[in-house]
Amino acid sequence: MAMKLSAQTIVTIKDGEKWYGGAVNDGQLMPFKDGYSLDMYGDTRGNQAVPLLVSTKGRFIWSEEPFKFAFSGNKLLISNVNAAITIDSAGRNLREAFGHACKRFFPSKNKLPDTLLFSKPQYNTWIELVYNQNQTDILSYARAIIDHGFPPGVIMIDDNWADYYGRFDFRSDRFSNATAMIDTLHHLGFKVMLWVSPFVSPDTEVFRELLARKFLLFDNEGDSGRTWEKAEKVALIPWWNGYSSVLDFTNPDSRKWFKGRLDHMVNTYHLDGFKFDAGDADFYPSNGLAFKKVTPNEHSRLWGEMGLYYPLNEYRAMWKMGGEPLVQRLRDKKHNWEDLQKLIPHLTTAGLLGYQFTCPDMIGGGEYGSFIGKDKLDEALVVRSAQCAALMPMMQFSVAPWRILSKENLAAVKKAVDIRAKYTPYILQLAEQSAATGEPIVRNMEYEFPNQGFADVNGQFMLGNKYLVAPVLAIGDTKKIYLPKGTWRDDLGKKIKGPRTMTTEVAQDRLPVFERLNQN
Repeated sequence: MAMKLSAQTIVTIKDGEKWYGGAVNDGQLMPFKDGYSLDMYGDTRGNQAVPLLVSTKGRFIWSEEPFKFAFSGNKLLISNVNAAITIDSAGRNLREAFGHACKRFFPSKNKLPDTLLFSKPQYNTWIELVYNQNQTDILSYARAIIDHGFPPGVIMIDDNWADYYGRFDFRSDRFSNATAMIDTLHHLGFKVMLWVSPFVSPDTEVFRELLARKFLLFDNEGDSGRTWEKAEKVALIPWWNGYSSVLDFTNPDSRKWFKGRLDHMVNTYHLDGFKFDAGDADFYPSNGLAFKKVTPNEHSRLWGEMGLYYPLNEYRAMWKMGGEPLVQRLRDKKHNWEDLQKLIPHLTTAGLLGYQFTCPDMIGGGEYGSFIGKDKLDEALVVRSAQCAALMPMMQFSVAPWRILSKENLAAVKKAVDIRAKYTPYILQLAEQSAATGEPIVRNMEYEFPNQGFADVNGQFMLGNKYLVAPVLAIGDTKKIYLPKGTWRDDLGKKIKGPRTMTTEVAQDRLPVFERLNQN
């Protein structure tokens, strides 16, 4: 049934009912516990978010706009609504709750992103080069990938390749011939993506042009009644690289300009696609004045629409857009075990929100700050991180394994890549099915085995309905594995009857995988 706008909607939580949804980056807190709350207006938690909650009893809550939700005792409180709330109780379990929501509000478009993103590992230049992106080192990184026996795939050139934000040409002091560089990368077997953002550096030639054409977000200067036509001052947005102006994608001419610059990069330099960074709802503040009045979240969604022109795309921040052929990467994780343990709950939450084409963060972590001052990285963490990502929809390297790992640990990482290659046909088959049905490629245990007591199990996942994947995610070589009922065959060839909980020793180069043989 549909509910109208009201000050507060109170949903009574049923006995044993557990809820998921909202923000991907809070996945480790799901199913939600008493006391959790989130107001999604202007806050997508630095990753993807959707105005959707789904329950293990088959219910879902949806709104087209952000709302606040809070868990208090046996009540789920919905407030701060910006559009009508739908509460639907037609389903019986988590899978059906998701299925009904998906069909009604974000049906899959039967389109895939570029399948190279699934079929081969990805390589991002960020951790190796950080802000010193340059032609010589990018080519060296690409050649080292092949020289060390890794398969070429998508290579992503990260931030600081241009003179400033908003300028769409490679900086000549670091790239003597960017077109030749990308042609070489193609020759080596790579497709090439380039980091872009919606920011424009102030006090630059491009900024002055866009200011004159009113393609940027303006500042209402404290006057909530000021109209866009009367706006004069540009909004300067604080972000991780300082202060910039931001493009206003509610203005169709601004969108057209941006797409024109991206197409210029494709045509001039032979690029294949783009890593769309930033675009978070919180970069569109309440004092912002746009061509069209929308929520901060809608600004973020419009940023997401830009990727639909390019099958080779990646996003870190997103609002809605479930079922679209857009790749969603989990936000940067730190180089520690605690963050490694978030990968599975975050990725499975993304699937429950309609983001089926998901990529875990970079192997070993992509949050650069956690690498600073470390003479020696945790080699076991890098190995287990590679294993965790190996059977997710995508796997992405950044820190060069051959630079930081012993011979033995490098071999373990390469084995994880080989394991992925073995399952790649199945992953591609799942991706095609997912494009048609919207079903997640990677599923949490409760989704695949409803009402069997798996709602809180988040250290393992199902790849489709056939393989249970249980990577080691903590220091040491032991793993507690929860096998549902049925007959299973593990990666060592042993048949095991479930349901069963077992703690097992896992060698450093092993990724435990259990094939579902039957469901009896």
